[in-house]
Amino acid sequence: MTLENLRPLTAGPRQSIELGSDEALRLLGSVSLGRVVFTQHALPTVRPVNHILDGGDIVIRTHEGAALTSRTRPAGGPGVVVAYEADVIDPDTHLGWSVVVTGYAHLVTDPQELARYRARLHPWVEQSMDYAIRIRPDLITGIRLVATDQPADA
Repeated sequence: MTLENLRPLTAGPRQSIELGSDEALRLLGSVSLGRVVFTQHALPTVRPVNHILDGGDIVIRTHEGAALTSRTRPAGGPGVVVAYEADVIDPDTHLGWSVVVTGYAHLVTDPQELARYRARLHPWVEQSMDYAIRIRPDLITGIRLVATDQPADA
């Protein structure tokens, strides 16, 4: 990338406003793409995935050979700790929001639930996605980036 390709900064100073849990989940539910973060070979791994919210839980679909599929356990087990991040940040103004949810991921094993998620959540890639993973939020954090001269509730 050359300096000619960089966009000029079009917004003034910004401030970061902390979001409450309810507002953060509402924003996360307003988009369909996020990033799931988990551990693979003792190192953090990030995968972009599409999602839905179901009763406050984040649900994603996955496939047999996926790294996260092999790490999750049925709902009766402790699950695996993951983080899930979604955001909308304007590339020109650098204003928007970001939400991070940390919790336990479990493989969905109930056939009726799995069928419901297959009907509601359509993967963006051409690949068989026969599994669903539910992330139960334990910690929900979020920020809104606003111009310093803009009201915090904008």
